[in-house]
Amino acid sequence: MKKETIAAISTGMSNSGIGIIRISGEEAFDIADRIYRGKDTIKDADSHTIHYGHIMDGEEIIDEVLVMVMKSPRTFTGEDTVEIDCHGGTYVVRRVLETVLRNGARAAEPGEFTKRAFLNGRIDLSQAEAVTDVINSENEYALQSSISQLKGSVKNKIINIRNEIIYNTAFIESALDDPEHISVDGYGETLKLTLQQIADELNNLISSADNGRVIKEGINTVILGKPNAGKSSLLNVLSGHERAIVTDIEGTTRDILEEQIRLGEVSLNVIDTAGIRNTDNVIEKIGVDRAQEYAKKADLIIYVVDASRMLDENDEKILHLVREKNTIILLNKSDLDTVITENEIKSKAGEDTPVISVSAKEEYGIKELEDKVKDLFLKGKISFNEQIFITNARQKTALEEALESIKKVIQSIDAGMSEDFYSIDLMDAYESLGKITGESVGEDLINEIFSKFCMGK
Repeated sequence: MKKETIAAISTGMSNSGIGIIRISGEEAFDIADRIYRGKDTIKDADSHTIHYGHIMDGEEIIDEVLVMVMKSPRTFTGEDTVEIDCHGGTYVVRRVLETVLRNGARAAEPGEFTKRAFLNGRIDLSQAEAVTDVINSENEYALQSSISQLKGSVKNKIINIRNEIIYNTAFIESALDDPEHISVDGYGETLKLTLQQIADELNNLISSADNGRVIKEGINTVILGKPNAGKSSLLNVLSGHERAIVTDIEGTTRDILEEQIRLGEVSLNVIDTAGIRNTDNVIEKIGVDRAQEYAKKADLIIYVVDASRMLDENDEKILHLVREKNTIILLNKSDLDTVITENEIKSKAGEDTPVISVSAKEEYGIKELEDKVKDLFLKGKISFNEQIFITNARQKTALEEALESIKKVIQSIDAGMSEDFYSIDLMDAYESLGKITGESVGEDLINEIFSKFCMGK
């Protein structure tokens, strides 16, 4: 069945130096030749070459362009592809696209180029999802993790596990069909060892999902402290602009302020909360209650202490709240005469709790904060290394389903059940893992996944 040829603008719609219109499909070269005037025709051009000329609307020159020619199957979509590089003004880019559409192409849907790459076998579903993750990356670690998946890290791991499962399933089925020549005596224990190894691999992938979320979405960070400790001043310094109102009046911040901040190579989803203290003010009390709730769910707590004032019952309440959490304590207002020492605060918070002297007003100590967050992110409970990280909730669910099926097979082996019971659950695990690569998903799910992609990709 002949597919429609699609086209879309693949660059952002704002005035820029260059704009790109991408065309993909069986008629891509014919459509390009109808509107392109240059030394050579597009259809006769060698693959992966660039040609100078003009885009014409009838006899009218729309723009001076470079046209890239890529012949199937060595293209992103696996189809004949043309990319028109024109000047990046929003009007001229739209004019070029309109001319392409009038000459036989259809406007691409969001993510349709990547969808065709998937359907044509150029990439699997995990790689397709990594494409949009690369586009949406907010920090270096998110980018590197997405590129790793785009290169096939998740795909290759899942293929290896599925191959192991299907091999053992095929052996069991063959033995059941031909018991005279293929024996399964003692096979259960051999299979159990293999499945335990697979279960460990699945567990590791599932366990990586929390870190994967942090990598992809950023560290959910809550700034805590008693009123007038300098929390809002810190938020303003980190964000680089006056995000929060700062006054000498205690309790200025009563509602929750949220800001996404890039701290070096790490992204922080920062929440500045109301100062925690006992209060009879109904509105302020709501803010304090919200601060405590956010703190319970945070990946990281930055506890801002006013080092120029003695600790009081409000600090004691915060110290109790942050125990057993990833916490960095900032001794703020260190530009003033301080009355709280690092040793004093560590004796209450724990010797392993990082404590940094800072001044939000003078903006020093911020680099040390950045290094400490990065240190926690790289080496502590929030970790990042060369292992594979699952950053997709759909993939995590599929892994959990596969693990549950593998556990059922192990239980069947321990219970001494016959081998035909093994095959049922093994195939369930195989199918669950196929959801990650896209081999076991329906058309509706595929359409839903690609509908979330940006236009032109």
